[in-house]
Amino acid sequence: MYWANFLHIYQPSGQQPDILEAVVAQSYRPLIAGILKNPRAKLTLNVTGALLELFDKHGYFDLIDDLKAAGTAGQIEFTGSAKYHTLLPFLSPDDIIHQIKINDETSRFYLGRAYNPRGFFPPEMAYHPKLAPILASLGYSWVIIDEIAFNGQVEKVDYTKTYKVKGTSLRVFFRERRLSNLIMSAAVRNCGSLKEALGSGLHSSRYVITGMDGETFGHHRPGLENLLFEIFIDPAFHLLTISQLSDLYPKPLSVKPLISTWASSEQNIDDKSQFLSWKDPKNAIHELQWKLYNLALNLSKNTDREKMDIASASDHFFWASAKPWWSLEMIEEGAYRLLDVIESVPHVDLTLLVQAKNYYQQIISVAFDWQRHNRVRKLSREQKSLMRIPFKDRTLAVGGEQETVFFAFLDMMKKQEEKAVQNQEYESAIMWRDAIYKLQNKLDIYDTVHAVDLLRVTVGNSQMEKVIQQYKAQYHKIRSGQPEQR
Repeated sequence: MYWANFLHIYQPSGQQPDILEAVVAQSYRPLIAGILKNPRAKLTLNVTGALLELFDKHGYFDLIDDLKAAGTAGQIEFTGSAKYHTLLPFLSPDDIIHQIKINDETSRFYLGRAYNPRGFFPPEMAYHPKLAPILASLGYSWVIIDEIAFNGQVEKVDYTKTYKVKGTSLRVFFRERRLSNLIMSAAVRNCGSLKEALGSGLHSSRYVITGMDGETFGHHRPGLENLLFEIFIDPAFHLLTISQLSDLYPKPLSVKPLISTWASSEQNIDDKSQFLSWKDPKNAIHELQWKLYNLALNLSKNTDREKMDIASASDHFFWASAKPWWSLEMIEEGAYRLLDVIESVPHVDLTLLVQAKNYYQQIISVAFDWQRHNRVRKLSREQKSLMRIPFKDRTLAVGGEQETVFFAFLDMMKKQEEKAVQNQEYESAIMWRDAIYKLQNKLDIYDTVHAVDLLRVTVGNSQMEKVIQQYKAQYHKIRSGQPEQR
Protein backbone atom coordinates (compact mmCIF):
# COMPACT_ATOMS: atom_id res chain seq x y z
CA MET A 1 0.00 0.00 0.00
CA TYR A 2 1.30 3.45 -0.93
CA TRP A 3 1.32 5.93 1.93
CA ALA A 4 1.99 9.66 1.59
CA ASN A 5 2.14 11.29 5.01
CA PHE A 6 1.91 15.07 5.27
CA LEU A 7 2.97 17.09 8.32
CA HIS A 8 2.65 20.80 9.04
CA ILE A 9 4.83 22.52 11.63
CA TYR A 10 4.27 26.11 12.70
CA GLN A 11 4.64 28.48 15.64
CA PRO A 12 3.42 32.09 15.78
CA SER A 13 6.09 34.63 14.91
CA GLY A 14 5.96 36.02 18.45
CA GLN A 15 6.02 32.65 20.19
CA GLN A 16 7.44 32.72 23.72
CA PRO A 17 10.99 31.28 23.87
CA ASP A 18 10.14 28.79 26.63
CA ILE A 19 7.20 27.38 24.66
CA LEU A 20 9.30 27.13 21.51
CA GLU A 21 12.05 25.39 23.48
CA ALA A 22 9.57 22.79 24.76
CA VAL A 23 8.18 22.08 21.28
CA VAL A 24 11.69 21.79 19.83
CA ALA A 25 12.82 19.37 22.54
CA GLN A 26 9.65 17.29 22.64
CA SER A 27 8.75 17.19 18.96
CA TYR A 28 10.85 18.85 16.27
CA ARG A 29 14.28 17.57 17.24
CA PRO A 30 13.34 13.88 17.82
CA LEU A 31 11.06 13.89 14.78
CA ILE A 32 13.67 15.20 12.36
CA ALA A 33 16.39 13.00 13.90
CA GLY A 34 14.11 9.96 13.48
CA ILE A 35 13.64 10.76 9.80
CA LEU A 36 17.36 11.07 9.16
CA LYS A 37 18.03 7.85 11.06
CA ASN A 38 15.65 5.81 8.86
CA PRO A 39 16.62 5.77 5.16
CA ARG A 40 13.15 4.42 4.26
CA ALA A 41 11.46 7.43 5.85
CA LYS A 42 9.66 9.71 3.44
CA LEU A 43 7.13 12.42 4.12
CA THR A 44 5.85 15.70 2.78
CA LEU A 45 6.40 18.61 5.13
CA ASN A 46 5.28 22.19 5.42
CA VAL A 47 7.58 24.22 7.65
CA THR A 48 6.56 27.86 7.50
CA GLY A 49 9.08 30.58 6.79
CA ALA A 50 8.10 32.17 10.10
CA LEU A 51 9.18 29.03 11.98
CA LEU A 52 12.50 28.87 10.13
CA GLU A 53 13.13 32.45 11.22
CA LEU A 54 12.33 31.47 14.81
CA PHE A 55 14.86 28.63 14.60
CA ASP A 56 17.46 31.13 13.42
CA LYS A 57 16.54 33.79 15.99
CA HIS A 58 16.75 31.38 18.94
CA GLY A 59 19.81 29.46 17.81
CA TYR A 60 18.28 26.17 16.67
CA PHE A 61 20.67 25.99 13.73
CA ASP A 62 20.87 22.20 13.96
CA LEU A 63 17.19 21.94 13.01
CA ILE A 64 17.71 24.05 9.90
CA ASP A 65 20.75 21.97 8.92
CA ASP A 66 18.92 18.68 9.53
CA LEU A 67 15.87 19.80 7.58
CA LYS A 68 18.12 20.79 4.71
CA ALA A 69 19.91 17.42 4.89
CA ALA A 70 16.64 15.45 4.90
CA GLY A 71 15.37 17.49 1.96
CA THR A 72 18.58 17.01 -0.01
CA ALA A 73 18.45 13.26 0.66
CA GLY A 74 14.91 13.08 -0.72
CA GLN A 75 13.41 11.98 2.58
CA ILE A 76 11.45 15.20 3.02
CA GLU A 77 9.54 17.00 0.30
CA PHE A 78 8.82 20.61 1.27
CA THR A 79 5.64 22.42 0.28
CA GLY A 80 4.80 26.05 -0.27
CA SER A 81 2.40 27.89 2.03
CA ALA A 82 1.73 31.31 3.55
CA LYS A 83 4.68 32.48 5.65
CA TYR A 84 2.73 33.65 8.69
CA HIS A 85 -0.17 31.17 8.58
CA THR A 86 -2.65 33.60 7.04
CA LEU A 87 -6.05 32.26 5.97
CA LEU A 88 -5.77 32.75 2.23
CA PRO A 89 -9.49 32.63 1.25
CA PHE A 90 -9.99 35.98 3.02
CA LEU A 91 -7.32 37.77 0.98
CA SER A 92 -7.34 39.41 -2.44
CA PRO A 93 -5.45 37.62 -5.23
CA ASP A 94 -2.55 40.10 -4.96
CA ASP A 95 -2.26 39.59 -1.21
CA ILE A 96 -2.43 35.80 -1.62
CA ILE A 97 0.46 35.93 -4.07
CA HIS A 98 2.41 38.20 -1.72
CA GLN A 99 2.00 35.84 1.26
CA ILE A 100 3.12 32.87 -0.83
CA LYS A 101 6.12 34.63 -2.36
CA ILE A 102 7.56 35.86 0.94
CA ASN A 103 7.29 32.31 2.28
CA ASP A 104 9.15 30.97 -0.76
CA GLU A 105 11.88 33.60 -0.37
CA THR A 106 12.42 32.83 3.32
CA SER A 107 12.33 29.06 2.81
CA ARG A 108 14.86 29.19 -0.03
CA PHE A 109 17.15 31.40 2.07
CA TYR A 110 17.30 28.83 4.88
CA LEU A 111 16.87 25.54 3.02
CA GLY A 112 18.64 26.32 -0.22
CA ARG A 113 18.22 23.82 -3.06
CA ALA A 114 16.40 21.41 -0.74
CA TYR A 115 13.42 23.73 -1.01
CA ASN A 116 11.91 23.13 -4.43
CA PRO A 117 8.18 22.81 -3.78
CA ARG A 118 5.87 21.22 -6.30
CA GLY A 119 2.96 21.17 -3.85
CA PHE A 120 1.13 23.67 -1.70
CA PHE A 121 -0.46 23.59 1.75
CA PRO A 122 -3.01 26.32 2.41
CA PRO A 123 -3.00 27.05 6.18
CA GLU A 124 -5.79 25.12 7.95
CA MET A 125 -6.33 23.46 4.54
CA ALA A 126 -8.58 26.48 3.99
CA TYR A 127 -9.66 26.17 0.36
CA HIS A 128 -11.52 28.53 -1.94
CA PRO A 129 -11.87 28.09 -5.73
CA LYS A 130 -9.93 31.32 -6.33
CA LEU A 131 -6.80 29.61 -4.99
CA ALA A 132 -6.49 27.04 -7.78
CA PRO A 133 -5.67 29.34 -10.74
CA ILE A 134 -3.32 31.40 -8.54
CA LEU A 135 -1.37 28.34 -7.42
CA ALA A 136 -1.19 27.01 -10.97
CA SER A 137 0.09 30.37 -12.24
CA LEU A 138 2.83 30.34 -9.57
CA GLY A 139 4.07 26.98 -10.83
CA TYR A 140 2.65 24.67 -8.18
CA SER A 141 1.49 21.33 -9.55
CA TRP A 142 -0.68 20.18 -6.62
CA VAL A 143 -2.50 21.28 -3.46
CA ILE A 144 -3.48 19.25 -0.40
CA ILE A 145 -6.89 19.82 1.24
CA ASP A 146 -9.29 17.81 3.38
CA GLU A 147 -11.50 15.06 1.97
CA ILE A 148 -14.64 16.97 2.96
CA ALA A 149 -13.86 19.36 0.10
CA PHE A 150 -14.52 16.52 -2.36
CA ASN A 151 -18.32 16.76 -2.14
CA GLY A 152 -19.15 17.99 1.36
CA GLN A 153 -19.13 14.54 2.94
CA VAL A 154 -16.49 12.24 4.42
CA GLU A 155 -15.44 8.81 3.18
CA LYS A 156 -16.51 9.59 -0.39
CA VAL A 157 -13.10 9.91 -2.06
CA ASP A 158 -11.96 6.98 -4.19
CA TYR A 159 -8.33 6.53 -3.17
CA THR A 160 -7.58 4.30 -6.14
CA LYS A 161 -7.85 7.41 -8.31
CA THR A 162 -6.32 10.89 -8.26
CA TYR A 163 -7.87 14.24 -9.10
CA LYS A 164 -7.26 17.70 -10.49
CA VAL A 165 -9.18 20.94 -10.10
CA LYS A 166 -11.55 21.29 -13.03
CA GLY A 167 -10.46 23.90 -15.55
CA THR A 168 -6.86 24.01 -14.28
CA SER A 169 -3.72 21.90 -14.39
CA LEU A 170 -3.57 21.82 -10.57
CA ARG A 171 -3.71 18.37 -9.01
CA VAL A 172 -5.64 18.10 -5.75
CA PHE A 173 -4.93 15.51 -3.05
CA PHE A 174 -7.49 14.88 -0.36
CA ARG A 175 -6.34 14.20 3.19
CA GLU A 176 -8.03 11.11 4.60
CA ARG A 177 -9.75 12.29 7.74
CA ARG A 178 -10.45 9.02 9.56
CA LEU A 179 -6.92 7.65 9.54
CA SER A 180 -5.43 11.09 10.26
CA ASN A 181 -7.71 11.52 13.27
CA LEU A 182 -6.93 8.01 14.50
CA ILE A 183 -3.26 8.90 14.65
CA MET A 184 -3.74 12.42 16.02
CA SER A 185 -5.99 11.20 18.83
CA ALA A 186 -3.44 8.51 19.75
CA ALA A 187 -6.24 5.94 19.44
CA VAL A 188 -3.52 3.85 17.80
CA ARG A 189 0.03 3.83 19.13
CA ASN A 190 1.70 0.98 17.25
CA CYS A 191 1.80 -0.49 13.77
CA GLY A 192 -0.30 -3.50 14.76
CA SER A 193 -3.27 -1.36 15.75
CA LEU A 194 -2.77 0.82 12.71
CA LYS A 195 -2.91 -2.18 10.38
CA GLU A 196 -6.11 -3.37 12.06
CA ALA A 197 -7.63 0.06 11.46
CA LEU A 198 -6.64 -0.13 7.79
CA GLY A 199 -8.18 -3.58 7.46
CA SER A 200 -8.33 -4.90 3.92
CA GLY A 201 -7.07 -1.56 2.62
CA LEU A 202 -3.56 -2.53 3.70
CA HIS A 203 -3.34 -5.07 0.87
CA SER A 204 -5.47 -3.27 -1.70
CA SER A 205 -4.54 -1.11 -4.68
CA ARG A 206 -5.58 2.07 -2.90
CA TYR A 207 -3.22 4.73 -1.56
CA VAL A 208 -3.38 6.63 1.74
CA ILE A 209 -2.82 10.32 2.41
CA THR A 210 -2.70 11.41 6.05
CA GLY A 211 -2.21 14.96 7.22
CA MET A 212 -1.76 16.57 10.63
CA ASP A 213 0.28 19.00 12.70
CA GLY A 214 3.83 17.78 13.26
CA GLU A 215 3.59 18.92 16.89
CA THR A 216 1.20 16.01 17.42
CA PHE A 217 4.24 13.77 17.71
CA GLY A 218 5.95 14.25 21.05
CA HIS A 219 4.48 17.62 22.08
CA HIS A 220 0.71 17.13 22.01
CA ARG A 221 1.03 13.34 22.28
CA PRO A 222 4.15 12.33 24.21
CA GLY A 223 5.77 9.22 22.77
CA LEU A 224 3.61 9.14 19.65
CA GLU A 225 6.66 9.82 17.50
CA ASN A 226 7.56 6.16 18.07
CA LEU A 227 4.56 5.18 15.96
CA LEU A 228 6.02 7.14 13.04
CA PHE A 229 9.39 5.50 13.54
CA GLU A 230 7.71 2.06 13.46
CA ILE A 231 5.98 3.00 10.21
CA PHE A 232 9.30 4.09 8.71
CA ILE A 233 10.79 0.60 9.07
CA ASP A 234 7.68 -1.53 8.43
CA PRO A 235 7.86 -3.11 4.93
CA ALA A 236 4.05 -3.29 4.76
CA PHE A 237 4.00 0.44 4.06
CA HIS A 238 5.40 1.77 0.80
CA LEU A 239 6.27 5.31 1.86
CA LEU A 240 6.48 8.11 -0.65
CA THR A 241 6.00 11.86 -1.00
CA ILE A 242 2.84 13.36 -2.45
CA SER A 243 4.71 14.38 -5.60
CA GLN A 244 5.90 10.79 -6.07
CA LEU A 245 2.31 9.66 -5.64
CA SER A 246 1.26 12.20 -8.25
CA ASP A 247 3.77 10.74 -10.70
CA LEU A 248 2.36 7.24 -10.17
CA TYR A 249 -1.13 8.35 -11.24
CA PRO A 250 -0.67 10.43 -14.41
CA LYS A 251 -4.36 10.62 -15.44
CA PRO A 252 -6.37 12.49 -12.78
CA LEU A 253 -10.13 12.98 -12.83
CA SER A 254 -11.55 16.52 -12.81
CA VAL A 255 -13.36 17.70 -9.67
CA LYS A 256 -14.61 20.99 -8.24
CA PRO A 257 -13.54 21.08 -4.57
CA LEU A 258 -15.80 22.92 -2.16
CA ILE A 259 -14.96 25.82 0.13
CA SER A 260 -13.76 24.20 3.35
CA THR A 261 -11.02 23.72 5.96
CA TRP A 262 -9.66 20.56 7.55
CA ALA A 263 -11.89 21.34 10.56
CA SER A 264 -15.12 21.72 8.56
CA SER A 265 -18.01 19.41 9.35
CA GLU A 266 -20.72 18.30 6.97
CA GLN A 267 -23.06 20.67 8.80
CA ASN A 268 -20.60 23.54 8.24
CA ILE A 269 -20.66 22.80 4.51
CA ASP A 270 -24.46 22.66 4.45
CA ASP A 271 -24.98 25.97 6.24
CA LYS A 272 -21.94 27.70 4.67
CA SER A 273 -20.15 28.23 7.99
CA GLN A 274 -16.84 26.69 6.93
CA PHE A 275 -14.78 29.48 8.54
CA LEU A 276 -16.70 29.72 11.79
CA SER A 277 -13.56 29.64 13.93
CA TRP A 278 -12.11 32.70 12.20
CA LYS A 279 -15.06 34.75 10.94
CA ASP A 280 -18.29 34.00 12.77
CA PRO A 281 -21.01 36.49 11.72
CA LYS A 282 -22.48 36.20 15.24
CA ASN A 283 -19.15 36.90 16.97
CA ALA A 284 -18.77 40.57 17.97
CA ILE A 285 -15.04 40.18 18.56
CA HIS A 286 -14.50 38.72 15.10
CA GLU A 287 -16.42 41.64 13.60
CA LEU A 288 -14.16 44.16 15.37
CA GLN A 289 -11.01 42.19 14.56
CA TRP A 290 -11.80 42.20 10.86
CA LYS A 291 -12.60 45.92 10.88
CA LEU A 292 -9.22 46.62 12.47
CA TYR A 293 -7.52 44.15 10.10
CA ASN A 294 -8.99 45.72 6.96
CA LEU A 295 -8.10 49.21 8.16
CA ALA A 296 -4.51 48.14 8.82
CA LEU A 297 -4.26 46.34 5.48
CA ASN A 298 -5.47 49.35 3.49
CA LEU A 299 -3.19 51.82 5.29
CA SER A 300 -0.09 49.63 5.02
CA LYS A 301 -0.19 48.89 1.29
CA ASN A 302 2.33 51.61 0.40
CA THR A 303 4.61 51.07 3.40
CA ASP A 304 6.89 48.37 4.78
CA ARG A 305 4.64 45.29 4.73
CA GLU A 306 6.51 43.10 7.23
CA LYS A 307 4.52 44.21 10.29
CA MET A 308 1.27 43.72 8.39
CA ASP A 309 2.36 40.31 7.17
CA ILE A 310 3.01 39.18 10.75
CA ALA A 311 -0.27 40.68 11.95
CA SER A 312 -2.11 38.72 9.23
CA ALA A 313 -1.62 35.43 11.08
CA SER A 314 -4.89 33.62 11.70
CA ASP A 315 -4.16 32.82 15.36
CA HIS A 316 -5.88 35.76 17.07
CA PHE A 317 -9.10 35.22 15.11
CA PHE A 318 -9.06 31.52 16.00
CA TRP A 319 -8.53 32.15 19.72
CA ALA A 320 -11.47 34.59 19.76
CA SER A 321 -13.95 32.04 18.44
CA ALA A 322 -14.88 30.70 21.90
CA LYS A 323 -16.21 27.57 20.18
CA PRO A 324 -14.36 26.36 22.19
CA TRP A 325 -10.97 28.01 21.49
CA TRP A 326 -10.27 31.03 23.66
CA SER A 327 -7.21 33.03 24.76
CA LEU A 328 -7.32 36.62 26.01
CA GLU A 329 -3.57 36.83 25.55
CA MET A 330 -3.71 35.85 21.86
CA ILE A 331 -6.66 38.17 21.20
CA GLU A 332 -4.84 41.15 22.72
CA GLU A 333 -1.56 40.38 20.98
CA GLY A 334 -3.25 40.17 17.58
CA ALA A 335 -5.15 43.43 18.10
CA TYR A 336 -2.00 45.16 19.33
CA ARG A 337 -0.04 44.05 16.27
CA LEU A 338 -2.71 45.47 13.96
CA LEU A 339 -2.79 48.74 15.91
CA ASP A 340 1.01 48.91 15.76
CA VAL A 341 0.86 48.55 11.98
CA ILE A 342 -1.40 51.59 11.76
CA GLU A 343 0.64 53.64 14.24
CA SER A 344 3.75 52.91 12.15
CA VAL A 345 2.27 54.33 8.92
CA PRO A 346 4.01 57.65 8.14
CA HIS A 347 1.72 60.67 8.40
CA VAL A 348 -1.29 58.50 9.17
CA ASP A 349 -4.61 60.37 9.25
CA LEU A 350 -5.36 61.13 12.92
CA THR A 351 -9.04 60.33 12.42
CA LEU A 352 -8.14 56.83 11.22
CA LEU A 353 -5.66 56.41 14.06
CA VAL A 354 -8.35 57.27 16.61
CA GLN A 355 -10.71 54.82 14.88
CA ALA A 356 -8.06 52.10 15.09
CA LYS A 357 -7.48 52.74 18.80
CA ASN A 358 -11.21 52.54 19.39
CA TYR A 359 -11.36 49.18 17.61
CA TYR A 360 -8.47 47.94 19.76
CA GLN A 361 -10.13 49.10 22.99
CA GLN A 362 -13.46 47.58 21.97
CA ILE A 363 -11.83 44.21 21.17
CA ILE A 364 -10.19 44.12 24.61
CA SER A 365 -13.32 45.38 26.36
CA VAL A 366 -15.65 42.84 24.72
CA ALA A 367 -13.19 40.01 25.30
CA PHE A 368 -12.91 40.79 29.02
CA ASP A 369 -16.68 41.18 29.25
CA TRP A 370 -17.17 37.72 27.70
CA GLN A 371 -14.65 36.27 30.10
CA ARG A 372 -16.13 37.99 33.14
CA HIS A 373 -19.74 37.09 32.40
CA ASN A 374 -19.15 33.48 31.28
CA ARG A 375 -20.14 34.11 27.68
CA VAL A 376 -17.16 32.03 26.58
CA ARG A 377 -18.52 29.00 28.41
CA LYS A 378 -22.00 29.66 27.06
CA LEU A 379 -20.79 29.74 23.45
CA SER A 380 -18.81 26.55 24.00
CA ARG A 381 -21.91 24.85 25.39
CA GLU A 382 -24.02 26.05 22.45
CA GLN A 383 -21.49 24.58 20.04
CA LYS A 384 -22.05 21.20 21.69
CA SER A 385 -25.82 21.61 21.89
CA LEU A 386 -26.47 18.61 19.64
CA MET A 387 -24.91 16.42 22.31
CA ARG A 388 -27.08 17.72 25.12
CA ILE A 389 -29.48 14.78 24.75
CA PRO A 390 -27.76 11.69 26.16
CA PHE A 391 -27.09 9.00 23.57
CA LYS A 392 -28.98 6.54 25.78
CA ASP A 393 -32.12 8.68 25.56
CA ARG A 394 -31.76 8.96 21.79
CA THR A 395 -31.53 5.17 21.35
CA LEU A 396 -32.42 2.83 24.22
CA ALA A 397 -35.26 5.02 25.52
CA VAL A 398 -36.83 5.21 22.07
CA GLY A 399 -37.06 1.41 21.89
CA GLY A 400 -37.50 -0.78 18.85
CA GLU A 401 -34.65 -0.70 16.35
CA GLN A 402 -33.02 2.21 18.15
CA GLU A 403 -32.64 0.07 21.25
CA THR A 404 -30.39 -2.27 19.28
CA VAL A 405 -28.25 0.67 18.17
CA PHE A 406 -27.40 1.44 21.79
CA PHE A 407 -26.25 -2.11 22.46
CA ALA A 408 -24.34 -2.24 19.16
CA PHE A 409 -22.30 0.78 20.20
CA LEU A 410 -21.60 -0.63 23.66
CA ASP A 411 -20.47 -3.92 22.14
CA MET A 412 -18.11 -2.22 19.70
CA MET A 413 -16.65 -0.05 22.47
CA LYS A 414 -16.12 -3.10 24.66
CA LYS A 415 -14.24 -4.81 21.83
CA GLN A 416 -12.10 -1.71 21.34
CA GLU A 417 -11.28 -1.72 25.06
CA GLU A 418 -10.27 -5.40 24.98
CA LYS A 419 -8.17 -4.87 21.85
CA ALA A 420 -6.39 -1.91 23.43
CA VAL A 421 -5.53 -3.98 26.52
CA GLN A 422 -4.12 -6.76 24.35
CA ASN A 423 -1.97 -4.22 22.50
CA GLN A 424 -0.85 -2.63 25.79
CA GLU A 425 -2.43 0.67 24.71
CA TYR A 426 -3.65 1.42 28.19
CA GLU A 427 -4.54 5.07 27.57
CA SER A 428 -6.88 3.92 24.83
CA ALA A 429 -8.33 1.13 27.01
CA ILE A 430 -9.14 3.59 29.78
CA MET A 431 -10.74 5.92 27.26
CA TRP A 432 -13.08 3.17 25.99
CA ARG A 433 -13.86 2.00 29.54
CA ASP A 434 -14.85 5.54 30.48
CA ALA A 435 -16.85 5.97 27.27
CA ILE A 436 -18.96 2.90 28.07
CA TYR A 437 -19.59 4.18 31.60
CA LYS A 438 -20.61 7.60 30.29
CA LEU A 439 -23.07 6.18 27.78
CA GLN A 440 -24.61 3.89 30.37
CA ASN A 441 -24.98 6.71 32.91
CA LYS A 442 -25.94 9.52 30.55
CA LEU A 443 -22.74 11.47 31.19
CA ASP A 444 -21.74 11.70 27.53
CA ILE A 445 -23.27 15.19 27.17
CA TYR A 446 -20.23 16.66 28.91
CA ASP A 447 -17.65 15.31 26.47
CA THR A 448 -15.80 17.68 24.15
CA VAL A 449 -15.38 14.81 21.71
CA HIS A 450 -18.38 12.52 21.92
CA ALA A 451 -17.63 8.83 22.49
CA VAL A 452 -19.85 7.84 19.56
CA ASP A 453 -17.95 10.16 17.20
CA LEU A 454 -14.67 8.77 18.45
CA LEU A 455 -15.87 5.26 17.72
CA ARG A 456 -16.84 6.25 14.19
CA VAL A 457 -13.31 7.62 13.68
CA THR A 458 -11.75 4.46 15.07
CA VAL A 459 -13.66 1.74 13.22
CA GLY A 460 -14.98 3.74 10.26
CA ASN A 461 -18.53 4.55 9.20
CA SER A 462 -18.87 1.54 6.93
CA GLN A 463 -17.93 -0.95 9.66
CA MET A 464 -20.18 0.88 12.13
CA GLU A 465 -23.16 0.62 9.84
CA LYS A 466 -22.45 -3.04 9.17
CA VAL A 467 -22.52 -3.90 12.89
CA ILE A 468 -25.62 -1.81 13.50
CA GLN A 469 -27.43 -3.53 10.68
CA GLN A 470 -26.48 -6.92 12.16
CA TYR A 471 -28.04 -5.92 15.47
CA LYS A 472 -31.16 -4.60 13.74
CA ALA A 473 -31.50 -7.81 11.72
CA GLN A 474 -31.26 -9.83 14.93
CA TYR A 475 -33.95 -7.64 16.48
CA HIS A 476 -36.34 -8.24 13.59
CA LYS A 477 -35.60 -11.98 13.67
CA ILE A 478 -36.60 -12.38 17.33
CA ARG A 479 -39.32 -9.72 17.43
CA SER A 480 -42.72 -11.19 18.17
CA GLY A 481 -45.67 -10.54 15.90
CA GLN A 482 -47.69 -9.63 18.97
CA PRO A 483 -46.23 -7.18 21.48
CA GLU A 484 -45.88 -8.61 24.98
CA GLN A 485 -47.09 -5.41 26.60
CA ARG A 486 -50.87 -5.10 26.13
